[in-house]
Amino acid sequence: MEAAGDEERPLLHHPPPHLHQDGDSRYTNDGTVDVNGQPAVKASTGNLRACFFILVGVQFSECLAFFAISKNLVTYLTSVLHESNIDAARNVSTWFGTTFFTPLIGAFLADTYWGRYKTLVVFLSVYIVGMLVLTVSTTLPWMIQSSNHSEIHRITVYVGLYLTALGNGGIKPCTSTFGADQFDITDPTERVKKGSFFNWFYFLNTIGSLLSTTVIVWVQDNVGWGIGFAIPMILTSLSFTVFIASRRIYRYKSTGESPMTTASRVVVAAARNRRLELPEDCTTLHHSPSPPSEATFNVQHTTQFR
Repeated sequence: MEAAGDEERPLLHHPPPHLHQDGDSRYTNDGTVDVNGQPAVKASTGNLRACFFILVGVQFSECLAFFAISKNLVTYLTSVLHESNIDAARNVSTWFGTTFFTPLIGAFLADTYWGRYKTLVVFLSVYIVGMLVLTVSTTLPWMIQSSNHSEIHRITVYVGLYLTALGNGGIKPCTSTFGADQFDITDPTERVKKGSFFNWFYFLNTIGSLLSTTVIVWVQDNVGWGIGFAIPMILTSLSFTVFIASRRIYRYKSTGESPMTTASRVVVAAARNRRLELPEDCTTLHHSPSPPSEATFNVQHTTQFR
């Protein structure tokens, strides 16, 4: 019976809503601030209104651009750069691997130094530059008449590709988390709205992939590669402008210590305490967060995995 009780008990206990530390319920209670570094006002910052600009300004446009590149990349390398199928497949795999490795760098910078908003701005800028280089590369064979234009063309293409891979490193780990920051986790109403945000997040991700696979790929194959790369590049640039212009309605969280340091401490503490006996009163295992303004989450004790 005890094991069954452990399985049914929620692992995370959400704290009840409470007033701001100054006694004003107009402000968020999860430690978020506005663009000026002041406590975020619930009525004018965050929520689904702010998430609209995050989803349109970052997620949808980046997803459209990413799949516009990746879905037809093997065809581009074989038909335009005249690579063999084996070389093209290897180079695409290397590019994909780089694309999914760089988020480790972006997440580290966001959590430790820059914060999620600044990380998105910096890496989105790199992403747009990469798209611009990739678009310009399609005109090089007509602009360069020298005998080595093929090598210059090839170098330019890969510079553009790996700039987008680098830019992707700050977008992938920060978009969803920055959107989640727009909801006060101490407010039950906003916690429900957070679920709607993630529904829209994955919906737009799917729509972006669908449009790229159908419309953009058709444009690349039938109209031209320059237009096929220019369309997502222009959309991403315009969406980036919208994202920046809406910075006053976002909620921001301060950066903390390096997540690598935190993870290392957990490993060291677990190794040192592996022989300790659990106290009879399991509430003593809980501790308050630092700073105290942040919301408290008590992880409920369980013997399920004892």
